[in-house]
Amino acid sequence: MGKILVTGGTGFIGSHTVVELINAGYEVVLVDDFSNSNPKILTQLETITGKKPDFTELDLCDERKVAEFVAAHPDITGVIHFAAFKAVGESVRFPLKYYRNNFYSLINLINAFNSNIGLVFSSSCTVYGQPDQLPVTEDAAVKRAESPYGNTKQIAEEILTDTCAVTPDLRVISLRYFNPVGAHESALIGELPIGVPQNLVPFITQSAIGKRGPITVFGSDYNTPDGSAVRDYIHVVDLAKAHVAAIQRLETKKAEGNYEVFNLGTGKGSSVLEIIQAFETSTGEKLNYTVGPRRDGDVEQVWGDVTKSAEGLGWKAELDVNEMMRSAWKWEKYLKDNPF
Repeated sequence: MGKILVTGGTGFIGSHTVVELINAGYEVVLVDDFSNSNPKILTQLETITGKKPDFTELDLCDERKVAEFVAAHPDITGVIHFAAFKAVGESVRFPLKYYRNNFYSLINLINAFNSNIGLVFSSSCTVYGQPDQLPVTEDAAVKRAESPYGNTKQIAEEILTDTCAVTPDLRVISLRYFNPVGAHESALIGELPIGVPQNLVPFITQSAIGKRGPITVFGSDYNTPDGSAVRDYIHVVDLAKAHVAAIQRLETKKAEGNYEVFNLGTGKGSSVLEIIQAFETSTGEKLNYTVGPRRDGDVEQVWGDVTKSAEGLGWKAELDVNEMMRSAWKWEKYLKDNPF
């Protein structure tokens, strides 16, 4: 088992992936600058795993410090790169903030390792836009991004593709996530949105706990079974396990070429109204919601074809939407009694 660097290791997906890597027997080193996470997560990770995380506070946009960090850790065998800004609305208001952080961090990492590393890149289904055909496969056309955030994922994939084409020792797997939700079964780690949540499930749980007002369902006239938008929701623990599978694929050199892309989802779409119903059914909590107009930038429906992930990674999502809602609610109740 190698030593894996997890950037953004105290974030939502990063922290869950750290747990699954340790469970799989890996030695893990974390870096984060806490720009979108909380230092208390380190204590939570130690409680869950029984191991004190090897952690360094680091701004990956600082080229010199990244180079010094990598030089001080010559035994790192793989990298999972989560560290990026990710709020769509904020990216529209502050595009340069997103381009600087999301590109510099990636480029500095590749340069520091001298392009001789196995890298799992945190990408997104936003690269597909509104796909021409559903379910969307990895071969689907990449559409013009709806936001600077989405554009950073598209361009980052281009950076990696171009670099891999001339750098045989750089081995990359880009994982295109659909909609990660839920929390660890311990309820010690989960999603920690800063300010008003931009995603549906944390807004649902915060509304149910009394931190927010009524939920707005944006759009009731989409061409979907109930008129609300449809997404492919995936439990964050399933998503974390996929990253372990991707690292193992890089280690065993089973990849077809040194750049690969995989969708990560359940292969099934759920509408906004279905998610609301699933929350109410699985938790017994009644939600207060209203129906409003469509929101600019939202695609009508998207879910992924996950055949390639099943075959290439030996992975598939196992936790259903009810478990996603139960675990997210358990985490929200934990936060009420244990504020961060």
